[in-house]
Amino acid sequence: MKYHSEHFSHSESDLPGIRQIAMDRPLAWLKAGWHDLKANPLPSLAYGLLFALGGDFIILALLQSPHLLTVSISGFFLVAPLLAAGLYELSRRTEAGEKILFIDSLKCFQRNGQSLAFFGLILALIVLMWERFSAVAFALIDATSAPMASAYLNEILFDGQHLAFTATWFLLGGVLALFVYALSVVAVPLMLDRDADVATAMMTSLRAFMRNAAPLLLWAALLVGLTLLGFSTLLFGLVLIMPILGHASWHAYRELVE
Repeated sequence: MKYHSEHFSHSESDLPGIRQIAMDRPLAWLKAGWHDLKANPLPSLAYGLLFALGGDFIILALLQSPHLLTVSISGFFLVAPLLAAGLYELSRRTEAGEKILFIDSLKCFQRNGQSLAFFGLILALIVLMWERFSAVAFALIDATSAPMASAYLNEILFDGQHLAFTATWFLLGGVLALFVYALSVVAVPLMLDRDADVATAMMTSLRAFMRNAAPLLLWAALLVGLTLLGFSTLLFGLVLIMPILGHASWHAYRELVE
């Protein structure tokens, strides 16, 4: 069944149904993601390699712009659901018994491309607002003068002079990230799978989060923890981690949305 914006009224009864899930389901999604990686090793790892190389390039380019480096790392978590669209497509086609190439998975952006682009614009605007807020906040404590990222992070996090500011910045960033996560947890897979419009996708995601807050908070913790683990390996761990998380997110969508 297709969900087209021109025929869609956004009353709760018209939205896709949401299942209630058990607390341990996120671990099953990771296992399913691993199976999808094994079923599509080359295209999946190609996405992982793009994540890793793209991240390394950004880090190298911004080493002397530590404020932008900090924001780009935090912004990565906000836009990752959209960047993983090709991995969702691989899982969708694997579920249908099809084998496709990396180039074929990119065609997912042509399907319901308008909604995907609009959702990407929303995420980009959120990242931009976060960057502007962070720039003003760091300037107020004169923390933008450190020439390298390591000195910058030491000044902000470890010298003990800005503990209240650091705690507040992380708290606000966490609240923003949680809000975006609640709006996007199943949004992109829903837009790819059912041609849902942006409003339908975000409202469905929010309802899924509200009905399954505990297991989806665990899923969020796993996403963040494993991604940070990938970052700690100079991003090369993302070659393996990001495909597993992307495939697992598709299985989360399939289990959450009726």
